[in-house]
Amino acid sequence: MADPAFPPPDFHAFLVTRNERGVVHPSWTKVPFASLPEGDVVVRVRWTSLNYKDALAATGHPGVAGRLPHIPGIDAAGTVVTSARSDVTPGQEVVVTGYELGAGQWGGWAEYIRVPGEWVVPLPDGLNLREAMIYGTAGFTAAQCAWVFEQHEIPVTAGEIVVTGATGGVGCLAVSLLSRRGYRVVASTGKSAARSWLEGLGAAQIVPREEVLEPGDRPLARARWAGAVDTVGGATLVSLLRSTRVGGCVAACGLVGGADLPLTVYPFILRGVTLAGITSAWCPRPRRLEIWRRLAGAWKVAQLDRLVTVIELADAGDYVEKMLRGEIQGRVLIRVAG
Repeated sequence: MADPAFPPPDFHAFLVTRNERGVVHPSWTKVPFASLPEGDVVVRVRWTSLNYKDALAATGHPGVAGRLPHIPGIDAAGTVVTSARSDVTPGQEVVVTGYELGAGQWGGWAEYIRVPGEWVVPLPDGLNLREAMIYGTAGFTAAQCAWVFEQHEIPVTAGEIVVTGATGGVGCLAVSLLSRRGYRVVASTGKSAARSWLEGLGAAQIVPREEVLEPGDRPLARARWAGAVDTVGGATLVSLLRSTRVGGCVAACGLVGGADLPLTVYPFILRGVTLAGITSAWCPRPRRLEIWRRLAGAWKVAQLDRLVTVIELADAGDYVEKMLRGEIQGRVLIRVAG
């Protein structure tokens, strides 16, 4: 039976606007329900999260939030309210990550989202909505890296897997997930105070980020890594490729250290190294469903709460600044409603 109170005239959201002087202004405010973008499915959001991309969107970065006003949030988990699709039903618990959510289209930092039905993933057995958002895009990205190692037949006995930016969202989940799968994980970080925390997540060794940077400009460096999850990019990614062993694989999923890749082809044609790019936004749906199934089952990270700080959506602005200053450790989970 339809809810006579739905749709509401408006709903709460974290809205980013620009005033007449061109100043970007984020605020916790009410937004008319009719302003939601077109889509097949309306979801009442219960949980979302803070990612670096969200922090950029919250400050009006044109590379993420191309048009203002904008609602950030590349992750959302909640309950379907209305659906025009037979495979998505009202009352169903679902997860929405990637595609254009929170970037090209209004995102999950709101009480409601309206999205195309193909973006919607049914919550898999073994996960609740809160756990799904502790993972979010960060956990989904980390799991894709594990998937890449599996597809390229990197066995757990191959040697050390290094994870750069290990205290970040993707990094800490990659450490947890890969160590659970049996790999010997080396966590690279610039935060020495996080040593015991990373060891608790399963890291076999913690190294300062400078140790990953190979000196000199030789096309190949000492072969050290069986594989790598790189959340940094730039010089770090170049060093990893130069120092990966024969047949190894480097999964690249970040660029805070730069987007350029100045190197030779020698790692690829002399050592057979694979550079695997990770796209969480446009991961094909069959693989997306399979990865979420694994995150709920065989790959589920124990003690997910060790990774997370929980805040209210109204307080997200304070954490945006911390994220941009590099002061966040682990995941930031945002309670929206319920």
